[in-house]
Amino acid sequence: MDAKDGTPAGVGAPGDGLTDVAGLRVGHARVPGGSALSGTTVVLAPGGGAVAAVDVRGGGPGTRETDALDPRNLVQKVDAVVLTGGSAYGLDAAAGVMAWLEERGRGVRVGPEPTHVVPVVPAACLFDLGRGGEWRARPDGATGRAAVSAAAAAEPGSPVECGCVGAGTGAVVGGLRGGVGTASTVLEGSGVTVAALVVANGVGSPLDPVTGVLYGAYGDPHFAAEGARGGGPAYPDPAVHAAAMLRLAEARERSGMPPMNTTLVVVGTDAELTRAQAQKVAGTAHDGIARAVRPVHLLNDGDTVFTLATGARPLTGGARRVRRAPRRRPGSRGPWPRRRTGADRRRGAVTRWR
Repeated sequence: MDAKDGTPAGVGAPGDGLTDVAGLRVGHARVPGGSALSGTTVVLAPGGGAVAAVDVRGGGPGTRETDALDPRNLVQKVDAVVLTGGSAYGLDAAAGVMAWLEERGRGVRVGPEPTHVVPVVPAACLFDLGRGGEWRARPDGATGRAAVSAAAAAEPGSPVECGCVGAGTGAVVGGLRGGVGTASTVLEGSGVTVAALVVANGVGSPLDPVTGVLYGAYGDPHFAAEGARGGGPAYPDPAVHAAAMLRLAEARERSGMPPMNTTLVVVGTDAELTRAQAQKVAGTAHDGIARAVRPVHLLNDGDTVFTLATGARPLTGGARRVRRAPRRRPGSRGPWPRRRTGADRRRGAVTRWR
């Protein structure tokens, strides 16, 4: 917990985050000011970029440069992805990232000199306007530059800071405090690393209203209660759960405004993927949203999933290996040897945004 304001904060467990994909780095920046609850998160690709794709769903998306990621179009790789608060205004943060990359000669070469580049920086925004009290407190180019600088300064493989940071500073999911979460796994057989970073800010709820358990906790060994049958999660006391649901309903009634949200995701992998394959991964990861937040992809959501594939690990017979990969880790107490996919990492990341 943050010592100043009591908001959730922390870091993902080592060996369980997006930066487990070698070469990917994550940086956060917050809009300054006591009445500001917004910020930007940047995922920085290794030198030379990463194959990228996107899948956008929901009725209220806010994005930039996503058309460039269509497999039919020119751009082969990107150097960074921006996730930002501030709704459409916050997409200005990508300009600061663009300028930072240009200064280092990173981008699509368009002229005779190495400095003649145009960085392609896909970005997606979420709605958090006014949540800190100041409507005009939103990310801009300076916020984006600060976030990408933080990513570049991070040690390779360093844990990802989670909670109410970066794009998750003012995030709300289902009326609860949202934020940034991350998770990763290594697929058996292929050795491919798959990871996800999520900014949980959905209209839907991550909590089962009947039990008070996180939807994403069902079947996840990380949440298995000691002695529980089949490795099930711990259930809150019914009286505690009922009181919490009442407070949540009262808070929603006081807010007076319809929910305006969006959940943002970056799925990373070291697999060597084509752009079409990367786009398929992004689409599959949306299944993780559906498993962790209900309902999803609503008219007021703009749920967006990016894929970044560094290509460090060739997929020799990889399709067969991925299908055979078990969902649980060696030695876990999970009872079912189900497949672990991008959707599983997406769901796991949502349950750890705190």
